[in-house]
Order: sequence, then C-alpha cells, then structure tokens
Amino acid sequence: MFRFAIKVGLAGGAVYYSKQEGIWEENTEKVYERYGTALKPHLESVKKQIPLDIPALPSSGELCFVTKHYYNEGVKSTIRFIHMLPCYAGQLAKKGSDAIKQAMDAQPAQKDVPAAPAAATPAKK
Repeated sequence: MFRFAIKVGLAGGAVYYSKQEGIWEENTEKVYERYGTALKPHLESVKKQIPLDIPALPSSGELCFVTKHYYNEGVKSTIRFIHMLPCYAGQLAKKGSDAIKQAMDAQPAQKDVPAAPAAATPAKK
C-alpha cells in the first residue's frame, strides 16, 4: 500500500508541476523552447565530457508531429485489439479445451483392469 501511495504521489506531483509549467495549455512550444535554452549549457558540457555525437533536439513542429503520430498509432492499436478481443478469446478457449481433451485422452483407462495383488517374496538369509 505504501508503494502505491508513493507512485500516486509521484504521478500527481508530475501532473501538478507540468500544469504549473503550462504544458497542458496552448503555450507548449514556449515551454519547449524555454527548456531547450535552459538545457543547452548542460548539453554542451556533456558533449565535452562524452566523445559521442549527440543529435540536436528536434524542432517543436517535428516533436508535435511525432507525438501526435505515435499517440494516434497507440489509439488505433488499442481499438484494433478491442475489436479482435472476441476472436482472441475464442482461440484461447479452443486451445484450452484442446489441451484438456488431450490430457484426458492421454490418461490410461484403469477401471477395467483389476489391480494384481503384490506377490510376497521370501527373504534370503
């Protein structure tokens, strides 16, 4: 329960902070530009420390397009999954019933064969 409370607190704090920064309003491009200029000196120092080429941040128009594209793909995939859910459930039920039938057929029929009494063997001395 404590772990859940921590997660809810972190998520709530992130939503509150993003609301205060204006991310959920119409000025998201201004927020993006503000963070881009604020992170530029830190990015420069990281470039000096790491000998790898770090790609430039995408423009806000590209970022908006990519975000919308992936959001739409996620919605389409979710709707497609919900649409196919009855088919998936039917396939799963068929596999389950086939597995149960196969397990029932694999068991030997022991009702017809009487159990043989254990033979007593004399012990050697």
